[in-house]
Amino acid sequence: MCGGRGTRLATDAEKPLFRVGGVPMVDRVVGALRDSAVDRIVAAPSPNAPNTRSHLDVPCIETPGEGYVADLDAALADDRLSRPVLTVAADLPLLNGEVVDRVLDSHEGGSLTVLVPASLKRGLGVSDDTTFEDGGRVVAPTGVNVVGDGPDDAWLTRDRRVAVNVNTIADARVAEQWL
Repeated sequence: MCGGRGTRLATDAEKPLFRVGGVPMVDRVVGALRDSAVDRIVAAPSPNAPNTRSHLDVPCIETPGEGYVADLDAALADDRLSRPVLTVAADLPLLNGEVVDRVLDSHEGGSLTVLVPASLKRGLGVSDDTTFEDGGRVVAPTGVNVVGDGPDDAWLTRDRRVAVNVNTIADARVAEQWL
């Protein structure tokens, strides 16, 4: 998923092309996927990220640019994808193949949402705009999911590699500390 505007990032760069440690975030995510057991990578840019689309060297499914959920729905409706589908946000510069493989190994059918404790995000000093209660704990989504047919499940991890989503310049500074 690489079509966001990145308005909270307050930069002229398209969010997926924003550089963390000198490398565009989307390149770091594509590299993590290439280093994993994932067998096919398809990007989902939008009109909000035209330079991202031309930058990528993987097949793309164009999305409408109407927000993450609408763009995800559009991508999942494309005939080139079959479920289950691993979805990954382009703003996870610490992601690597090992973490992706752990997510895939944790998937037991249906859909899987990867969560981290909200306290971990706060402890790392990164934004935690979206939190909710799950099993008596306050958690945050990571931007990594498996979308399948069937029941939904959640996987809670304390791995900072999925806890650090770059939404602000301060988040980018935190990410660079962990590279």
